[in-house]
Amino acid sequence: MSKVKRIKSTLQEFSLPLIFGVVAGLVVANLDSSLYQHLIHYAPLGEGASLLGHKVTLHFLINDLFMVLFFGIAAKEITESVLPGGALNPPSKAINPLLGTLGGVIGPIVCFLLFASLFLSEGVSDVGAAITSALTPGVVVDPSSPDVIFRGWGIPTATDIALAWLVAKIVFGQGHPAVGFLLLLAVADDAIGLGIIAVFYPDPTHPPAPEWLLMVLAGMGASYAFRRMKVQSWTAYIFVGGLLSWVGLLNAHLHPALALVPIIPFLPGPERDLGLYAEAEEHDHSTPLSPLQEFEHQLKVFVDFGLFFFAFANAGVELSSVGPITWVVLASLLVGKTIGVSLFALTGAAMGFPLPDGMRVKHLLVAGVVAGLGLTVALFVTGEAYPEGPNVAGALQGPAKMGAVFSAGAGVVAIALGRLLRVHKRHDAA
Repeated sequence: MSKVKRIKSTLQEFSLPLIFGVVAGLVVANLDSSLYQHLIHYAPLGEGASLLGHKVTLHFLINDLFMVLFFGIAAKEITESVLPGGALNPPSKAINPLLGTLGGVIGPIVCFLLFASLFLSEGVSDVGAAITSALTPGVVVDPSSPDVIFRGWGIPTATDIALAWLVAKIVFGQGHPAVGFLLLLAVADDAIGLGIIAVFYPDPTHPPAPEWLLMVLAGMGASYAFRRMKVQSWTAYIFVGGLLSWVGLLNAHLHPALALVPIIPFLPGPERDLGLYAEAEEHDHSTPLSPLQEFEHQLKVFVDFGLFFFAFANAGVELSSVGPITWVVLASLLVGKTIGVSLFALTGAAMGFPLPDGMRVKHLLVAGVVAGLGLTVALFVTGEAYPEGPNVAGALQGPAKMGAVFSAGAGVVAIALGRLLRVHKRHDAA
């Protein structure tokens, strides 16, 4: 392997572009906030340039276009997991991890609503009604109302797949069953997170226009037709089906970054799944890649390095903006994930759906802490829960993002806890 390839591999393996982007965003935002805002809202095509009514800024290009590919690769992992050999095939093998996933979503939601009620509810006249409104699909909460605080319940629900995989390998070793458990959990709760974004976070300035979802169906129909015709080029599915889906979601006022999620399952895939982020998936040159694999193979380097720009554009908040909601988000990720994952997985084991062979309670606890790494998707959801503006929601965005950034510390906590509990790498059955 050449020196350049080794450097590229190291940068990807340790998610360094994402981490560098977070650091760069924080540094620039704190040294010169106005410069940072100018950079992320810069209009490369001119101030008057717009696309379907949306101003074309760097922030739009990153969050609404680039992130389409990020979530597309996440959807690819979910699609492959249902193939023979995958974590969701046969379904019985996935019941315990999926129960852990359910706990890893419900636990943080309960913690967020509880902590927000205790520490952030000043000015909310009816906490129960505010929570009910925040949990009602499609409801647009007035961004100037104190009730908007509870819209943040979706922020701590997802897990950063790449960072969770990295920390899991450090703590458990590549071959440990806890790694597969954790990756399935991360992919599954990110899938739930995508659904939460689509259903619970409509654009407050543009009510949902569900008639445009017919274009998403048209994109799915075109992709199905390509599959029936045995089209082997992934670009046909992405640039026809994906484009129709993107336009439909954008005009429906749902987040267009989810455009490839309903399209990717139509791409012809391999006969079996080789594993989430498995080293065996690097590419066996003796056999051609399927369109599903080729999609990831061609784009993963671009996406991995592009996450620098996503992190830069979303993590740049002033340290002085740290506030009570910062700690609510952070505590919901760390405490909610750990308790939720552990409680639901142990309940599943008591019901006759055991943990994967080789996993013990101590491994489960550490995995729950690792699941608290919510960085990427948590930052993304924060922007949807608390959109920018001179109102309560806008004031909450920066502090909430700091909670998402601080959740990177879950990796350090997990490594320390693993050593405290004497979790050894690879197949520790003690």
